[in-house]
Amino acid sequence: MNRTGMPLEKNKKIAIICPHPEGVAPGQRLKYEQYFNNWRSNGFEVEIFPFQSKRFWDINPKKGYIFEKIFWTIIGYIHRFFLLFKLWKYDVVYIFLWVTPFGPPFFEFLYRIFSKKIVFDIDDLVFLGNSSEANSWISKLKGRQKPIFLMKHAAHVITCTPYLDNFVRKLNPNTTDISSTIDTDAYQVVNTYKNDHTIILGWSGSHSTAKYLKLIAPMLQALSKKHTFKLLVMGTDSFKIEGVDVTCIPWRAAIEIETIQKFDIGLYPLPDEEWVHGKSGLKAIQYMGMGIPTVAQKIGQAIERVVIDKENGFLVNGYQAEWLAALSQLIENPALRHQMGTAARAHIVKNYSLQANAEKYLEVIGE
Repeated sequence: MNRTGMPLEKNKKIAIICPHPEGVAPGQRLKYEQYFNNWRSNGFEVEIFPFQSKRFWDINPKKGYIFEKIFWTIIGYIHRFFLLFKLWKYDVVYIFLWVTPFGPPFFEFLYRIFSKKIVFDIDDLVFLGNSSEANSWISKLKGRQKPIFLMKHAAHVITCTPYLDNFVRKLNPNTTDISSTIDTDAYQVVNTYKNDHTIILGWSGSHSTAKYLKLIAPMLQALSKKHTFKLLVMGTDSFKIEGVDVTCIPWRAAIEIETIQKFDIGLYPLPDEEWVHGKSGLKAIQYMGMGIPTVAQKIGQAIERVVIDKENGFLVNGYQAEWLAALSQLIENPALRHQMGTAARAHIVKNYSLQANAEKYLEVIGE
């Protein structure tokens, strides 16, 4: 018997169809990938089929490399074509975001025909066509109808926010809202909540999303005139704000947790755009899982269920005065950081940990 109480006559096979190699993309690592061991212990065989090679992943966010990017894209399409003839062997074909990136949902249609059962996992409002700055021209070629097709025709759709779940339910009644989650056994609290050092404001992201941290640059400049602090930025090596003490660290999986543990206060600014309503609040979840009080932009239903305003962090509008007030309180009052950080950790363990969500995945793939 497995944990869902179902008898296991034989191991069920799952094919994971995803854009990126295993273990590198936050949207995959902190969503379904971290449940693979749980699935395997419950009688599922998991095979992973990324569209990108590791080399493609490395060069994709960089400017240039046009001919090499075209080469690896062609290789990805070739692999997707030959995989068609193996799909019959899998009890579940688990598709994350899309099968192929460009054009109409042709491969998605074929995969539906050749698969016994499709579970579609959608993270963010990818059908709006956002791209990194290095590949902004790519957005014109992206197949925005691919996610819509998979929403309609999957046996089950896994979403990540109330906004996205409501959207999908208009197309398919079989949905489950599972946010991005973290392994709270690995995300441990080390903060002492004292003012015996220079306070560190922290942000984690990527080169392409660092522009959202620029949204609060004027506020950080104003804050630096009132308080001494350091800004620690993980995910890029070229971020600067004049008048602010900034340290940049390129993202690496091996240092992700230990870097976030250095934060005293987490920052989560976002623009007021439609695609933000599809975001699950992953940065806030990571900060708060390590007991770090967070100041987040109040945009979308998802962030409001992660950050409970004035209880485990602050939700602020886009006004400089609100950001300044919230951060000043946290910098000046270590007891408040301790109180909010403790509440934040408990909230994440209860609602956004592997243990809290493992059964949801098993119910979907094992139904």
